[in-house]
Amino acid sequence: MNEQNKLNRTMTLLPAVSTVMGTVIGAGVFFKASSVASATGSTSMSIFVWILGGLISLAAGLTGAELAAALPQTGGMLVYIERAYGKLPSYLLGWAQIIVYFPASVAAKGVIFGTQVANLFHLSTNAIIPAGVLAVASVFLINLLGSKVAGQFQSITLFFKLIPLALIVIFGLLQPGGVDVSLFPVTPGAHTGGWATAIGGGLLATMYAYDGWIHVGNIAGEMKNPSRDLPRAITGGLLGIMVIYVLVNFVYLHSLPFGAIAGNENTSMDVASHIFGGFGGKLITIGILVSIYGTLNGYTMTGMRLPYAMALENELPFSKQLRQLNRFQIPYVAGIFQLVLAIALMFVGGFDTLTDMLIFVIWLFYTLVFVAVIKLRITEPDLPRPYKVPLYPVVPIIGILGGLFIIVMTLISEFQLAVIGLLLTLAGLPLYFYMQKRKRQL
Repeated sequence: MNEQNKLNRTMTLLPAVSTVMGTVIGAGVFFKASSVASATGSTSMSIFVWILGGLISLAAGLTGAELAAALPQTGGMLVYIERAYGKLPSYLLGWAQIIVYFPASVAAKGVIFGTQVANLFHLSTNAIIPAGVLAVASVFLINLLGSKVAGQFQSITLFFKLIPLALIVIFGLLQPGGVDVSLFPVTPGAHTGGWATAIGGGLLATMYAYDGWIHVGNIAGEMKNPSRDLPRAITGGLLGIMVIYVLVNFVYLHSLPFGAIAGNENTSMDVASHIFGGFGGKLITIGILVSIYGTLNGYTMTGMRLPYAMALENELPFSKQLRQLNRFQIPYVAGIFQLVLAIALMFVGGFDTLTDMLIFVIWLFYTLVFVAVIKLRITEPDLPRPYKVPLYPVVPIIGILGGLFIIVMTLISEFQLAVIGLLLTLAGLPLYFYMQKRKRQL
């Protein structure tokens, strides 16, 4: 706690809102419109699931922030899970993040980066994986130069996230004519399998775009008045993101026929070309590529530190090697491990396959976090809580129900993918018991 007390409490509401929005906005808003359209089958249902995903994320962010403010130690969700449920579930979360979440996140962004490069320069589909591998590897090399360089690079690319979004929304809404977008009544398409399937498939896609809310509570220790401003920052930031996402997707639907969006991973590029013409569309696409590259940097920077942190506790095989640092104090062996996994996953699955699997796996643990808020209120009522989730227990219950819906519908609609994700996560069980036994023998 002494380290926490040294944090300068200087952050006010506006920079906190900006931090929330910068943390969450990534590649998903540009590239999930196609899978949302495919899953929902209608313009009205597409817009509906973007709104619903935002509301679930809002409940999730407001709930998770209570534990972030109460337990501000390094490790985030690992700390919350261990505090509420013990070491084994926390270990499985760390393992799932190392094996699935971070490598699949990096791989998915590499695939979509390569796809956009291939389309921008009219290359064959054979160029997608090499271009993606080059992007992933170059970001890794940037991170080897130290956290300061990686952090500065992240700040620069954050600016480029917002430019394409702002231009697409402003000029897209002002363009004359276009496709009529029907928002009411909200109904799924004829071939989607009904309401539950359409919402489940659509939510699985949108939740990737909203992912990142788990980190927003980490700013609590630097806020002047976290109990007052943290819920405002989360509410304002996530509602702002939801408005941006809905407007961007409205522009997509207004610019292109619905059939030209469903299943088309190049929707953002096609819409940019439609609004700004060929040359202008290419400039917007370059801005989108910079945005993806920056998001790739964030996940690479964070992801390589997780196996390093677990190796410090001798919780992984080859822990001695995984905790090695280069001269810039970067865990380069852990980074190489993540890089190899990410590149392997790029050859195994496409963008939607990878993102659907990682969202399913991580929401298993997100849901446990929401339950942990209620559990710790009962078992540790005296735990200092600088911020408490508003409208307790309604907001945590909304998060829990939303999480369960995503998990169950993924099991129904993407059973094979869900099973693979579960098996990869549960593969950590024998490793946990083996490493615990080995630690006792030392």
